Amino acid sequence: MQTTAPVPITAVSPPRTSFSTKNNKAHVHPLTSLFAGAVAGGVEATITYPFEYAKTSTQLRSQRAQVNTFQALRGVAANQGVSAIYTGCSALVVGTALKAGVRFLAYDTIKARLVDERGQLSTSAGILAGSVAGAVESVLAVTPTERIKTALIDDGKGAKRFRSTPHAIGILLREQGITGLYRGLVSTTIKQSATSAVRMGSYNTLKTQYAGFVGRAPKTTPETFAIGACAGLITVYATQPFDTVKTRTQSSQGETLLRAVRGVYSDGGARAFWKGSGPRLGRLLLSGGIVFSVYERILSFF
Repeated sequence: MQTTAPVPITAVSPPRTSFSTKNNKAHVHPLTSLFAGAVAGGVEATITYPFEYAKTSTQLRSQRAQVNTFQALRGVAANQGVSAIYTGCSALVVGTALKAGVRFLAYDTIKARLVDERGQLSTSAGILAGSVAGAVESVLAVTPTERIKTALIDDGKGAKRFRSTPHAIGILLREQGITGLYRGLVSTTIKQSATSAVRMGSYNTLKTQYAGFVGRAPKTTPETFAIGACAGLITVYATQPFDTVKTRTQSSQGETLLRAVRGVYSDGGARAFWKGSGPRLGRLLLSGGIVFSVYERILSFF
């Protein structure tokens, strides 16, 4: 009787699931990062500027009375016209396009050096990459544009000195030199580093967790928008004190960092450091969704 040799049984490992997609690759060409980030930033700033105006106006008030976002915007529109809500908008749109381009360029460059062999970025590495990117964008773009925007909005509280953004730049340069555009550099860099670290780090972490939950990387615009909006929510409440102090240092009068901290605290105690969080929340919920959605969509074409 002929016997058949037993067939060896080999354990078959389940296929590894990869969450990488074309627009989630570890390395993005620098010019692509710069272009995609700049477009995303410009779109985001244009859509969400009224929230930024309301936030800055709220932070510049010294009184303790709280005014919500829509009351602030309605009051400005009634007293000065709807166009007043867009005071300083051009400076912010140009600045946001530039800073977002610089942010994503710096972030993607640093990220490419920190990912592991699977192309994954750890939470701590994501926070580090975001922090460095925030410092770079603060020096190259954020501080001067935020200084101009804040001065223009603050100027609207009394007799106007500035007729337009170029006029404001000219006066600031003539009266204070280039240092006048970099007033508040330290507070802005601290704020921008913290904001970018939390925003980029939380977005990367949320995207990875989402991929692990559904078994694939987020592919649709609604998915990316929702993850970006959640990252914006986290960013607001984690970094609002830095933003409040930064705004005070860049007002038309200008305050030192320590004087701004004391001034905010004297206006309303510890809670005053979260002044303007409502308008900023409205803006960053939208901006987080918009900027990451537009950025990821542009990357998908390359």
